[in-house]
Amino acid sequence: MKKLLALVLAVTAFALAGCGGSADKPADNAKAEKVVKVGASPVPHAEILEAIRPELEKEGVKLEIVEFNDYVQPNIATNDKEIDANFFQHEPYLKNFVEEHPELKLVNVLGVHIEPMGVYSHKIKKLDELKDGASVSIPNDPTNGGRALLLLARANLIKLKDGVGTTATVQDIVDNPKHLKIQEIEAPQLPRTLDDVDISVINTNWAMQADLV
Repeated sequence: MKKLLALVLAVTAFALAGCGGSADKPADNAKAEKVVKVGASPVPHAEILEAIRPELEKEGVKLEIVEFNDYVQPNIATNDKEIDANFFQHEPYLKNFVEEHPELKLVNVLGVHIEPMGVYSHKIKKLDELKDGASVSIPNDPTNGGRALLLLARANLIKLKDGVGTTATVQDIVDNPKHLKIQEIEAPQLPRTLDDVDISVINTNWAMQADLV
């Protein structure tokens, strides 16, 4: 929680530094209130920000939370200065996003928590029940897709090329003993695929929003 408080305060300082001192000075007896607008995915990021709102008010910061249901628009909105910062992504995703969109000027302000990933199913209770040719849905964005493949590899369902990390893709699969049919889907849509696939590797934030955990 202290990290998040520091994050918003750091963003406030960063935003003010970019204003070139053009803001009007407050009256001597008036306490200036800083307004910080932060984009976040609804669960749990927006909920976490809601929890620190009272502490920020004590620091003279008014927090405005803007919810997004995808992984692209928050970064675009931040770059376009529609919001001051966003809270939804881990650093590998941000790094990859900036590499793919070099026109965007985004930086990591402060490290926060990373959402874990899990394997979910409406059809089986244990991974050893997975049949040959089973269908699997994973995130279609590069780093989360790579994290999903690493999770499948740790469960001994697939084998990846030596040395690949979060940038792993389906082309890096060197052994697929169960002949899994892997489908790459936009992360927010993964919970909706559970009736159509045997298992899905889902980011915890989207799993929580879908009441899977």
